[in-house]
Amino acid sequence: MAKTAPKTRKTVRTPPVTTAALARLRDAGLRPTRQRIALAALLFDGHPYGRHVTAEMLFDEARKRGARVSLATVYNTLNQFTEAGLLRELVVDPGTSHFDTNMGDHHHLYFEDSGELRDVDAGGIEIKGLPATPRGAEVARVDVIVRLRRR
Repeated sequence: MAKTAPKTRKTVRTPPVTTAALARLRDAGLRPTRQRIALAALLFDGHPYGRHVTAEMLFDEARKRGARVSLATVYNTLNQFTEAGLLRELVVDPGTSHFDTNMGDHHHLYFEDSGELRDVDAGGIEIKGLPATPRGAEVARVDVIVRLRRR
């Protein structure tokens, strides 16, 4: 009888669990599931100045790192992180949401040709002439997106 080669298991590299990712989830009141921890580590660890991602970008990055998540899970997790105050959602084009990990006061440059977003310090933009707010309402924040394209 011919011998068959033993089946080998595919090695999956799961992103490391970091105490920072765990703490961020717990501080936001979110249960630290395996998927949430993996996505939080990808979003926040090693990015002190923040980053901008779409769900598709994060999904691709997670898969390359060996995290077992579906695209639907990534969308749901990004929305949960946004509701918990960990991310800010930016809609720069219809049907495309970017998620920003920088929760500080800032604005954005959007490069239409590449889809890249860059932060702009809020102090670098002066806003005048806001409309009067209706009774019982107040301005929560003002988001400015300056759209750029090649000449």
